[in-house]
Amino acid sequence: MIAKNKNLKIDFNNINHLILDVDGVLTDGTLFFSSTGDEIKGFNVLDGHGIKLWMRAGNSTAIITGRQSNVVSHRCSDLGIETVYQNAKNKIEALNEYISTNNVNPLEICYIGDELVDIPVFRKVGLAVAVANAVPEAIENADFITEKSGGKGAVREAIDFLLKQKGQWENVTDRYLAGP
Repeated sequence: MIAKNKNLKIDFNNINHLILDVDGVLTDGTLFFSSTGDEIKGFNVLDGHGIKLWMRAGNSTAIITGRQSNVVSHRCSDLGIETVYQNAKNKIEALNEYISTNNVNPLEICYIGDELVDIPVFRKVGLAVAVANAVPEAIENADFITEKSGGKGAVREAIDFLLKQKGQWENVTDRYLAGP
């Protein structure tokens, strides 16, 4: 990840909540529709495993997306993400509900987005991350920019970075990386 401001001071140990946009972040932003109108989305398996690692470390994950999609419901269920705000036309309202419901300080939240509608959320959370292919205005308002594009491992890149910064990487990867 690339820091926008080299003097940015963030206590990564306080970042315990990850909130994600979907289209353009967990997906590459392409929407496929079958001839019967069924929606199809492609999700990156690396992002999914990263989310599982993040939660295995004791951190929370939520979704705030402006669209309503059964595909998103299925993917979130598959990953164990219980807090999902779909059809969130005003994402700051959904964020405020998350903060209130979970008694969370906004500075404990990392939000990953890519679009203009994500900017108000960027401005309220402790860590704002834009994916590499985000619109220029989102990149301008982010604290960090991923090197990977949305749907291409950007979420995993951010999670790996956060887990390493928080000193949680070894604990969640030991089962894979420890010797025989």
